[in-house]
Amino acid sequence: MAPLLVDILQVVVGLVIGLVVGFFVARHVFKKQIEQNPPINEKMIEAMMSGMGRKPSQKQVRQIMQQMNKYR
Repeated sequence: MAPLLVDILQVVVGLVIGLVVGFFVARHVFKKQIEQNPPINEKMIEAMMSGMGRKPSQKQVRQIMQQMNKYR
């Protein structure tokens, strides 16, 4: 009976270690992605619209931000 408990304990310890390591790896990858590709902000939207030859109003910029946040 004891070897069965040891096997179960090893599996549980392995899962816990895997979850902890996985959490830190995922957090590191997520931070790296955010640094390389920052989320879009109002200034980026204004620059994009100005590049297309339009001068956006603040209302238009806020509407676009709301639409983008809606689909996140």
